Amino acid sequence: MTTREEALAYGLSFPGTYKETPFRDTNWQLVRVAGSKKAFLWTYEREGYINLNVKVDPQWRDFWRSAYPAVIPGWHQNKEHWNTIILDGSIPAVDIKRMIAESYDLVTDSPTKRIYEAAKKIPRGKVATYGQVAELAGDKKMARAVGNALHKNPDPAEIPCYRVVNAKGELAGAFAFGGAGRQADLLRADGIVVVDDRVDLKQFGIRIRDGVILE
Repeated sequence: MTTREEALAYGLSFPGTYKETPFRDTNWQLVRVAGSKKAFLWTYEREGYINLNVKVDPQWRDFWRSAYPAVIPGWHQNKEHWNTIILDGSIPAVDIKRMIAESYDLVTDSPTKRIYEAAKKIPRGKVATYGQVAELAGDKKMARAVGNALHKNPDPAEIPCYRVVNAKGELAGAFAFGGAGRQADLLRADGIVVVDDRVDLKQFGIRIRDGVILE
């Protein structure tokens, strides 16, 4: 990947993105996320090469800088959270795409997204409480937000919200995705015993330590 067109095409391949030229200068072309309008990919020509500014997790920031001389601290941006990729042909396209994808993921991160990702971690044959899902999502205090998010689950086939119960192991009354009794049916299909719309958390509940599910 050495051209602006390739970089923009890849950035625009992510859901809910659009291109913008914010400074009335075609040298600066950004890819933003619809809704939040946050930019995750900046493209511009500098010193004869197309440069890309991408947001980076501080844990990976120095890794990329040390892996490739053409990855430098973000030019004209916060150098703790942004890297600049110089498209001089020295970086494999797969790693350029990975850095762009990581930038997109960072910019689009939201509590709801983290809740859905946390719910996906609940293994078959186990349940989690709303509070445990909140902890897995990074904030123990948003148990109520967990309930709201899961009842608006956009993809029940991939996000197993039926594996979430209250702190007493009780099921949701009228299960939001299939009607009354459906949650119990799905849990039983997972091998979980449900008695009087309740699950024994000691037997079937997950255990968490430092935000990680224990085996």
